[in-house]
Amino acid sequence: MSETDRTIGFIGLGIMGKPAAKNLVDAGYELLVNDVRDEPVEELEAYGAGSRATPRAVAADSDVVITFLPEGKHVREVVLGEDGVIEGVESGQVYIDMSTIGSSAIREVAEELKTEGVDTIDAPVSGSEEGAKEAWMSIMIGGDEGTVEEHRDLFDVMGGNVVRVGETGAGQVAKICNNMIAAAEVTSLAEALVFAEKAGIDQGNLVEAIRGGAAQTWALDARAEDMIAGEFDPGFFASYMYKDLRIATSDGEEYGAPQLITSTNHELYKSLEEQGRGDLDFAGVMALYEDLAGIE
Repeated sequence: MSETDRTIGFIGLGIMGKPAAKNLVDAGYELLVNDVRDEPVEELEAYGAGSRATPRAVAADSDVVITFLPEGKHVREVVLGEDGVIEGVESGQVYIDMSTIGSSAIREVAEELKTEGVDTIDAPVSGSEEGAKEAWMSIMIGGDEGTVEEHRDLFDVMGGNVVRVGETGAGQVAKICNNMIAAAEVTSLAEALVFAEKAGIDQGNLVEAIRGGAAQTWALDARAEDMIAGEFDPGFFASYMYKDLRIATSDGEEYGAPQLITSTNHELYKSLEEQGRGDLDFAGVMALYEDLAGIE
């Protein structure tokens, strides 16, 4: 059986999940999709995928099941709940979760699936909607080395930088570390831009002056212009960053890891969420800094 002869179940067709699913269709895989919303399912059906009404039905008709969901509660519901994946799987199948839910949560799900003879791979991603479309997002993988290698073709279709970090749960740790750094970059940039504004320095000139120097970061390249313009259409929702930093601070307690910067950023994104701005891009923390500084 060739790689693409396998049937892939795909549950969760959001900002990142939908383009990733389309990339699998483009690569020739038979795909069965499911989502709580009808519109993205219909779009994938028109694109060449099949669909099933429940996660259970997806699992029953697939060789591999992939979930790409917002939070741990959604993963637990889809996998372990009524009509969930666990009710449709058979021994020997593989479950891949590409959500960001934390290492403890994915290990709990993996333990339940193991009782059915199903191996779990956690494979959270980093990258924008555009990265998902163009398959250049990073995929951080945790799972049995042999099982991961058997399914590397799927990851290579969906991502550009694919790295196995360790056993199941390790991918989640890597993703949380990634977002701790991304949040620090964006909040530091917002702080600097507001400081420049208050000091009477043109923000665009500041960015040009520091670009390529010691302050060069992903945020400077990918978010500075939109932050200056006050344009915060979501590539990654602020509410998702808040959720990920909640996981970070919780796991930091569990592992005894100091998180002075992450704890502060957690509070900033909590404030953004409580202001009803969670639907902004996570660079929208700039608006919070402007409010604190009294800038219109």
